[in-house]
Amino acid sequence: MKTAFLASAARLSLGVAALAFAAPAFAGEAFVGVYKHDVTFIGSAVGLGAAGREDGFDVHLGYRTDKLQNLTWLGKPQVHAMVSINSENTSNFVATGFNWKVELGQKGGFYLRPGLGLAYTDGKAKLPPANAPNLTPEERARRTWLYYNRIEFGSRVLFEPELALGYQVNDRVSVELSYTHLSNGQIFHQGKNQGLDDAGVRLVYAF
Repeated sequence: MKTAFLASAARLSLGVAALAFAAPAFAGEAFVGVYKHDVTFIGSAVGLGAAGREDGFDVHLGYRTDKLQNLTWLGKPQVHAMVSINSENTSNFVATGFNWKVELGQKGGFYLRPGLGLAYTDGKAKLPPANAPNLTPEERARRTWLYYNRIEFGSRVLFEPELALGYQVNDRVSVELSYTHLSNGQIFHQGKNQGLDDAGVRLVYAF
């Protein structure tokens, strides 16, 4: 399972590299963030669901392209690609998608950054039932522990909506309060959809 995740992370890194070399003079921006893993207060408030089963913190490492000027019909989005590594080695993920920088007032101050992408996680999907017949006590205990301590994503391929409130410190550096959600949306899987909510702060550096 970890091998599949690392392979996906490697493919994402190659895609990021391709985007970087395609952009003039390595345009775009890199970001690093620290997030509380599996928070419950945001998802519950907005009706997205929250598991509250897993612990630790996540480190997000990623890259965004410049605005894609040829995608006027889509609002000239930026493309983001990132990897999230969990301190407890539970639900890591890679993600890529579009996001939009929306200035709040004059350029160079506060801004919003909504986004939407797709993710792949090495977390649990389709956990085995703990009440199945003919289980040994050890196996029943193992499944019960997983039920209470791991997120049931339902699918390893997930939607990745996100939202950030940022402030541009100078031409190169910005800071963002960031929220990222993972969910199968009842599209990649029909059934359980506990999802993951990450909330934290990230530092952005523009090239």
